[in-house]
Amino acid sequence: MKDLFERPSGGDAAILVSVDFGENDYQESLEELRQLSLSAGLAVLGKVEGKRSVPDAKLFIGSGKADELAQMMQATESHVAVFNHDLTPSQQRNLERLLQARVVDRTGLILDIFSQRAQTHEGKLQVELAQLEHLSTRLVRGWTHLERQKGGIGVRGGPGETQLELDRRMLRVRVKQLREKLLKLKAQRGMQRRARKRSNVMTVSLVGYTNAGKSTIFNRLTKANIYAADQLFATLDTTTHKIYIEGCGSVVLSDTVGFIKHLPHALVEAFGATLEEAVQADLLLHIVDTASTNRDEQIAQVNKVLHEIGASEVPQILVYNQIDRVGLEPAIGRDEYGRITSLHVSAKTGEGLDFLRAAMAEHYQYVQKQSTEESAFI
Repeated sequence: MKDLFERPSGGDAAILVSVDFGENDYQESLEELRQLSLSAGLAVLGKVEGKRSVPDAKLFIGSGKADELAQMMQATESHVAVFNHDLTPSQQRNLERLLQARVVDRTGLILDIFSQRAQTHEGKLQVELAQLEHLSTRLVRGWTHLERQKGGIGVRGGPGETQLELDRRMLRVRVKQLREKLLKLKAQRGMQRRARKRSNVMTVSLVGYTNAGKSTIFNRLTKANIYAADQLFATLDTTTHKIYIEGCGSVVLSDTVGFIKHLPHALVEAFGATLEEAVQADLLLHIVDTASTNRDEQIAQVNKVLHEIGASEVPQILVYNQIDRVGLEPAIGRDEYGRITSLHVSAKTGEGLDFLRAAMAEHYQYVQKQSTEESAFI
């Protein structure tokens, strides 16, 4: 089958397309699309914007804007149109026929980035599963080989089976295989977690919006050397290290994939095994980009995904990172019971990271005290 996510031949110049349907975060969403496109290796040469109450059924943006897009792509010699929305399969096909160029929607773009960044065996399996599930709705295309075939066995399909039917069947088989492999890996993770529970080792997961600085903090705490860069989804695979924290001993620290607005549901499901590190953690360190102008919305988006994956009840500490960019000093925030609820740190300079270590130790001691009191009560 033709790879839906391969880069088009002839270049990677792209035009962004975004429609304002009256959302409050429209400009932030468009800027995020630009960053996503750059992260995918595309050269953004322009953008086409419009306002609508509802999408056009045939071309999403309407015929007038579609013609404007075609003219801009021709003038800039761009080969890719990147939409800041999810397109239906028919809309994507219609646009590709009109533009004679590659059309990628928001979900397809994120999947493309994930396919580039996955490094581990599990990460690659999860990406492939998400891609195939996205592809399954887009198999009805203008292929020339969809005529009815002769009967046969195995890969040739059954009597009179069309190429389209054969492709769909092969896709279903591969999806089933991927799910089975991921279930085995999930079971292995479960055994590892149970072993850590038996040894009374606290598990801590770093979560947060993409590009908030999770990997930099992880590297600071563990002295690891995982890739960190100022781009969306710089790291994809969950990385786990054991560190020593005075006051609680060994701690298993995990750096998870960054979250983003409108994260494709296929990815939330496909990355369930990886995100399960957050679900099963004893403590979540929710890393926030202090310098972001829409940090409150990003916090809400992360909490929304945590709720979707069943991690909303895990104790959480907000870690406001990058205070060096806004001129703030390291600080600790506490609730009315004296428990640490927030921290202000800088992963870049290392300021406030002692507070972060102290917060993990304090949480461990609090949990141990609660456990002791419950045992005494029983």
